[in-house]
Amino acid sequence: MYLWLAEQLTDRIASGNLPPDAPLPNERTLATEYGVSLGTARHATRILRERGLVITLRSKGSYVARRNEESASR
Repeated sequence: MYLWLAEQLTDRIASGNLPPDAPLPNERTLATEYGVSLGTARHATRILRERGLVITLRSKGSYVARRNEESASR
């Protein structure tokens, strides 16, 4: 289920629905919005971070990475 959610969020980023520098909804909001557990939302967010699609700033939340930051991490 977490892979499905990660793909849903990846599609939103790729389509521009979540543009660079936009805040990613917090994990609790994602869980509610997509009808999944908090653990699933947390795991999906971690996958996006590992793929370089989002960055997480301590005490500030997660944000969609800029394209050049994404490319630089590869």
